[in-house]
Amino acid sequence: MLTEDRVGHYPAFRDFFVRTFSLNSEGLSRPGYVRAPSGMTYALVFIGRSGEPFPDGIEVYAVPSALEPLDDAKVDSDLWALLRWMIDGVGGEWRVEDLDATGRLYQLSAAGPG
Repeated sequence: MLTEDRVGHYPAFRDFFVRTFSLNSEGLSRPGYVRAPSGMTYALVFIGRSGEPFPDGIEVYAVPSALEPLDDAKVDSDLWALLRWMIDGVGGEWRVEDLDATGRLYQLSAAGPG
């Protein structure tokens, strides 16, 4: 559903995932699942590359119940909620309000009314 090729472009993002999913101590022994507001589960797949701190990338996959088709509007809302969760967890200069404002600028329905 979503891919970030280089999590380390902003080290605080990498630190967020390491901290949230105990990647330094647990490594990949536990899956990185999150439940979104719609109730659907998403799998976070952490990518490692030689010579780069782990994780270097992340992929987000939907895990629907059985073979149900995905509702695009719900997926968009869920991904937006996951982005807000990440931004809030990372902290720093980039805030949830900034993400929402950017989404409204690009007229993304998941960003809410402008």
